[in-house]
Amino acid sequence: MLNYILRRILLIPVTLFGIMVLNFAIVQFAPGGPVEQMVAQLQGADVSTTARISNTGADSGGGAKAGNNFSTDSSYRGAQGLDPEVIAQLEKQFGFDKPAYERFWMMMKNYLTFDFGQSYFQDRDVVDIVIDKLPVSISLGLWSTLIIYLISVPLGVAKAVRDGSNFDVWTSVAIITGYAIPGFLFAVLLIVLFAGGTYFDIFPLRGLTSPGWSEMSLLGKVGDYFWHLTLPIIALTIGGFTTLTMLTKNSFLDEINKQYVVTAKAKGLSEKQVLYGHVFRNAMLLVIAGFPSALIGLLFTGSVLIEVIFSLDGVGLLGFESVMRRDYPVMFATLYMFTLAGLVLNLISDLTYHFVDPRIDFDARKD
Repeated sequence: MLNYILRRILLIPVTLFGIMVLNFAIVQFAPGGPVEQMVAQLQGADVSTTARISNTGADSGGGAKAGNNFSTDSSYRGAQGLDPEVIAQLEKQFGFDKPAYERFWMMMKNYLTFDFGQSYFQDRDVVDIVIDKLPVSISLGLWSTLIIYLISVPLGVAKAVRDGSNFDVWTSVAIITGYAIPGFLFAVLLIVLFAGGTYFDIFPLRGLTSPGWSEMSLLGKVGDYFWHLTLPIIALTIGGFTTLTMLTKNSFLDEINKQYVVTAKAKGLSEKQVLYGHVFRNAMLLVIAGFPSALIGLLFTGSVLIEVIFSLDGVGLLGFESVMRRDYPVMFATLYMFTLAGLVLNLISDLTYHFVDPRIDFDARKD
């Protein structure tokens, strides 16, 4: 097992490097980079704004602080173009005066030491920006995943035991109906019904906490936190039960029909003893293996629209906005961090396999 873990750890940087190379290459062909974004903002800007570019560009450290150096609130709108020297200065600020391969190697060299630089447009370290967004994404991803598993696993077991019954049929109809409803559409419905949209004003619509949260008692803080999370979590989990429930059911059905179950029943063991003493361990392997991917998916990709609808400023929204604004330091840093997290969680998933059933030996597998 130790050799397998070592091989997987050595594969992590190789896989991560390949993903970064592929995405960096794709971005090179995408129209409208950060320089173009800034030029668009500067079209028609004040003459003094253009002057500030030359004065501040050389001190911005490769463009990290460009976001607060350019103002677009001027009353002068007559300019139809920018001086080529200004554009050249912008390219130098953002580091685009260097070849693509040189920029990539510099980026990866910094990433090895977890130096992710500064945002092009927010004048802040990327790490600080991500840390500020993490509480929202962790709250949504963690609680959603736990609720989905706490409901889907027992429901899947119950459906397997009652396969073909009315209970099995009606629960299948219910979860498939939930799966067919887009999460963002259900979120809008929840707002209309319970967040002051048209009918009831029971739940808050914005943020994770209320004003004055720091002054509340511990019990009040916890209650306020979950009060704000109720609607987003419901909207995020409504379509998440189907796959896991059916996976659990099918895994248990596959194990229930095996010979060792028949033998255990013939020895006089009760159905509960057979189910939870023998079947459960084997059937849960596939379910456990899917936990890391489910968590990483909900944590970083599954909640973008939910964050937008409920005004929750999380990592999913940050990644989307960084792509739209071509904020490359934020975009590539989040890709690097989330990919690394996903690869580590996949390794943990394999280790969980072995922990649940020590008979599984990855070292014995032929590569």
